Amino acid sequence: MKLLRVGTAGAERPALLDAEGVLRDLGGVVPDIDGTLLADDAALARVRAAAESGELPVLDADGLRVGPPVARIGKVVCIGLNYHDHAAETGAQPPAEPVVFFKAADTVIGPDDTVLVPRKSVKTDWEVELAIVIGRTARYLESHEEALAHVAGYAVAHDVSEREFQIERGGTWDKGKNCETFNPLGPWLVTADEIADPQALDLKLWVNGELKQDGSTADQIFPVAEVVRYVSQFMTLYPGDVINTGTPAGVAMGQPEPKPYLRAGDVVELEIEGLGRQRQELKDA
Repeated sequence: MKLLRVGTAGAERPALLDAEGVLRDLGGVVPDIDGTLLADDAALARVRAAAESGELPVLDADGLRVGPPVARIGKVVCIGLNYHDHAAETGAQPPAEPVVFFKAADTVIGPDDTVLVPRKSVKTDWEVELAIVIGRTARYLESHEEALAHVAGYAVAHDVSEREFQIERGGTWDKGKNCETFNPLGPWLVTADEIADPQALDLKLWVNGELKQDGSTADQIFPVAEVVRYVSQFMTLYPGDVINTGTPAGVAMGQPEPKPYLRAGDVVELEIEGLGRQRQELKDA
């Protein structure tokens, strides 16, 4: 299923994109798309049955904002340097274990919402990423099979980053990762049953129409199953939590001088095979 949330920010309602690409209202079936729903097999079965019935009300998608596909996210866990080609372009050695950092849940916005370039920013960068959405409480998972069983689905994430704040201002990466609007998510939460192999997805990102990133999750150093298993050794993952799994090569930081960092007026578009497409115009904060 392709689940999404539509409407003005803070007042989104649940919806579904059916097999024919028609947007349908889920408000009469479930109150929202969140961790509570994703952990409830009976509720998900009702959604699936309603989708298959073809009787859900049709929504007019024209001019309708798409919000983040998951409400009330508890935490956004991020994995850094998780593609062989990205590690190489930044001059880093592939890590022996996953590099883990966090984004605050309030950085999450809709897939086409405005991204704000932070005040005094000189190195705002782009990163297309596969996002995992957790569907079952996960702690101390032992196997990759068990890890994948805890995945509700997948989405497109844009891990916007300010490299000077991240690398040159002291402390951890968090300063460069938690600026306002720095995690567009969506358009859809695609349930795990629709993704036959999360390690066979193409990722692409364009800036002002120019292709900058063109990679595949096959190049991940730590695959989806290992990421979920590994993270569960250090923290409890709850339904509705999100894990951003890293970005392929092609970011501004990895390009020759003068590096083409983002500025107000730029347009970023990104997509992952089967998971939909995002588009953001940048403005000054």
